[in-house]
Amino acid sequence: IDALRADLGTARLITLLGPGGAGKTRLSQEAAEALRPAPPDGVWLAELAPVDDPDAVPEAVLTAVGARETVLYGAGAEEIRAAVADRHDDPVERLVEHCARRRMLLLLDNCEHVVDAAAHLVEELLARCPRLTVLATSREPLGVPGELLRPVEPLPDPVALRLFAERGAAVRPGFRTDADADTAAACAEICRRLDGLPLAIELAAARLRMLSPRQIADRLDDRFRLLTSGSRTVLPRQQTLRAVVDWSWDLLDAGEREVLSRLSVFAGGCDLAAAEAVCGPAAFDALGSLVDKSLVVAAPAADGAMRYRLLETVAEYAAERLAQTGGRAAAERAHLVHYRELARTTDPLLRGSGQLAAIARFELEYENLRTALRHAVAERDEQEALCLIHSLGTYWQMRDVRIEARNWCADVMAFTPDPFAEPVRRAVPVWQRCTDAPPPMSEDVLAEARRGLHLLHLACMDTELEAWETPEAERKLRAVTEVYEPGLPQTCRYPGMLWFFAVILSGDMVRLRTVIDATVATCRSTPGYEHELAGALQMRANLLANRVEWTGDATRDADESLEIYRSFGDAWGAAEALSARGESHERAGRYLRAAADYEEAVEHAERLGARAQTAVLKSRLGSVLIEAGEAEQGELLLREVIDGRPDTGHEAKPAARIFLAGHLGMTGRVPEAREQLLRLREEFGISRFVVFDSFILGAEAWLDAVDDRHEEALAKAGQAMRRAGDPLSLAIAPHMRATYLTVGAMALAALDGGGRARDAARCLAAADALLPACHVSSAMERHVRDRVVERIRGALGADGFEAAYAEGGGLSPEEAAALF
Repeated sequence: IDALRADLGTARLITLLGPGGAGKTRLSQEAAEALRPAPPDGVWLAELAPVDDPDAVPEAVLTAVGARETVLYGAGAEEIRAAVADRHDDPVERLVEHCARRRMLLLLDNCEHVVDAAAHLVEELLARCPRLTVLATSREPLGVPGELLRPVEPLPDPVALRLFAERGAAVRPGFRTDADADTAAACAEICRRLDGLPLAIELAAARLRMLSPRQIADRLDDRFRLLTSGSRTVLPRQQTLRAVVDWSWDLLDAGEREVLSRLSVFAGGCDLAAAEAVCGPAAFDALGSLVDKSLVVAAPAADGAMRYRLLETVAEYAAERLAQTGGRAAAERAHLVHYRELARTTDPLLRGSGQLAAIARFELEYENLRTALRHAVAERDEQEALCLIHSLGTYWQMRDVRIEARNWCADVMAFTPDPFAEPVRRAVPVWQRCTDAPPPMSEDVLAEARRGLHLLHLACMDTELEAWETPEAERKLRAVTEVYEPGLPQTCRYPGMLWFFAVILSGDMVRLRTVIDATVATCRSTPGYEHELAGALQMRANLLANRVEWTGDATRDADESLEIYRSFGDAWGAAEALSARGESHERAGRYLRAAADYEEAVEHAERLGARAQTAVLKSRLGSVLIEAGEAEQGELLLREVIDGRPDTGHEAKPAARIFLAGHLGMTGRVPEAREQLLRLREEFGISRFVVFDSFILGAEAWLDAVDDRHEEALAKAGQAMRRAGDPLSLAIAPHMRATYLTVGAMALAALDGGGRARDAARCLAAADALLPACHVSSAMERHVRDRVVERIRGALGADGFEAAYAEGGGLSPEEAAALF
């Protein structure tokens, strides 16, 4: 460990080489934990053993380092804005973006079965992330330039003997390696002839329940000849471990062999019910025997139930045996069916008082669920894949694993019919979910499941508006908006209700209001749709909160939604409703009431373990506290979010930086405000996203105007205006164009020694005309407007200001922006 710690201080890539069971994983983790000083951005373990597809390596590492979305869906306009914070389909790019500015240590464990993919990934990361260090474990070198190889030597004899003694005492109480001379000699022989490999020693010790040390040592003559050959000083892992497991395999009866081989299709272990479903009724008795023989590891899960897993080497060996017997397809099918049913029956629990347990269930079995979905895609089994996708949809939504959800949807879309292709079949009312019963599905249910697949994909594509600007994409959006009639039962629930994204992208705000109102009406008139009603009301509250003239309606909807969610014991829904109500209060200037709602929503999100949504809510809370006059506490919260854990996602920090930049600029800390905006662009690539780009451009324009960089301020304000005119921006932040016009007016008022002050007054009038009478200005909006009026009055005088202002009242936003 000391030598490895020294290596970690000088090399950027260290690969621990050695046979399976030699202790590479343990050594790497112990060295990482002992590293001093610790890397400031942490040590992250990416376990590649469950990854059987080389293409999935980057995504597995991405998940391990926590660079994924985890925000609850529909938390109001800010949540929608936050959802635009990332559009990368390529997990490698996401990893580079995540790691490039961090000083961190990445442990890549068990690279050997995906060594090429791991090597390419490591080479890319090291080339583009100058402060990243990688510690890998593998059977063979990665072959990356600059790689430092460190073989993991067998355990020294005294250590190997101590390990044998400890494991022997666990299976045979009172066992001692020095009980007598013959026992001591036999134990020393076993450890020596097993090359000091921990796994082989543990497997041999497990046989002490039925054999004496001398009997075990004597059997090694037949079973482990390769391990004791004097002509081979270095033995490949395959040969060494195959000899150990071959010997163990030969001691099993036919039933035990069948169960052990079928257990190899699991990823991340399984419970007894899953083992029996996949391995057959003999699983119960065989599992007990296999646990005793140390071929299966049994340990309690978080819920107290026993969980069973195979050691990596045993799993590989068992998988080979299963393939040799031709039984792999049947075992994988049984695995697929079991986990499809687990997902299908657990999904409804996410919408009630069993929510927390259901989330834990999904998290515990997620690797198996991914494996099942991978089997369905590989077999091109449409109905199984659709059932799994829809069963996982709400969980993906709650944990906001947007990239993974998008990619799974794309994989299934690749081999299934496009329900929005010409000629488009109009949707008929479908009351049954495709997950209400196992496949096969009826014709109408299958058609709706196909539409839902595309809607899930569409919802994950809202960060890539330009992807919908091609003629083909525009045709598809039209088809999505036209295939449904407002108020159909399937559009009252997830994912059918996601068709409103297409309506938003179409820019038809009148129809959007019709759609959501019809959804609420259908839910009210349909028995058993109470939970759907809560969701529809909460969604309408989110939308209406952004139209200040409808803020009262938003508050009432959020109140009713919250009451329904609470009656179901749905903490996630309650957090969503509270967030929407908090935003409606915020828009109306009721900042302390908004703060109370955000604080309560944070409590729900924290109880669910939704770290990213917690951070989003805290960023909103920090903002409203500043508006309410509690600036010190609000600023602390925003900084807490910005300095928070890396795995809180890419949603909360951009919002917190924007809020903090505004506050810093208003309090005279302009350089620090600029730094926040610069970090925002560098860390999150906000400039690539239409809605957020308008926010950041507007903030930069304002700071330029404050610093008397008037030409730059006008250019950026003009860019912000153009970006703020797209349908999504108009839907979620319609008031922002008025802000950008006001910022432009601030710059105009100071140009040419005040010579453009008349144009500034006209711009200000056009900005004011965009805002409804009930609009409540934020502190920043008031700050900017006060500065503009002061500058214009200074240049034109009171009468001149009034005259010029009157000229601008009839200008359109585009005409006013043309004055820039």
